[in-house]
Amino acid sequence: METKMDSALENARGAYDWLESLITAIIACILVFLFFFRIVNIDGSSMKPTLHDADKVIISRIHAEPEYGDIVVLTKTSWGERSIVKRVIATEGQTVDIDFDAGIVYVDGVALEEDYTAAPTVRQLDFVGPVTVPEGCVFCLGDNRNESTDSRRRTIGMIDKRCILGKVVLRLWPVSDFGAVD
Repeated sequence: METKMDSALENARGAYDWLESLITAIIACILVFLFFFRIVNIDGSSMKPTLHDADKVIISRIHAEPEYGDIVVLTKTSWGERSIVKRVIATEGQTVDIDFDAGIVYVDGVALEEDYTAAPTVRQLDFVGPVTVPEGCVFCLGDNRNESTDSRRRTIGMIDKRCILGKVVLRLWPVSDFGAVD
């Protein structure tokens, strides 16, 4: 026959097992987000219409080679404490040129089809092309080209791949736009 003491011990063991499982799950989540994923807040309008100010996204910190079209989060101490979000337009060895009169971006002489941009690229900033992307770097532009500070500006320029925090993979907020980001 089970006594009240046995019942209390069994309840305590059950609570301990539950607490141990909860703590293990929390630690696992922290480690996953510390080393593999990160939640980032979008600040500004340079990625409209793809991403908007105050969107929350998850970036993958698993360092795969950046490719054309990837949306990446960049950081560099010389830019200040804020991270920036841009789209990879060209990778090492590729040549970028921009016809600002027609608003067309060319990579290796081929006009890009950019249905993700807000408007044609007519804002020159400091860009004088054509330019070839050096080894270990990428050339990035915002989707809202005429409101974006990006690789066309000398202060940003070619992005060293070591400055890439990760690739945007999922929008969390707003909930109405939850899903993969292209």
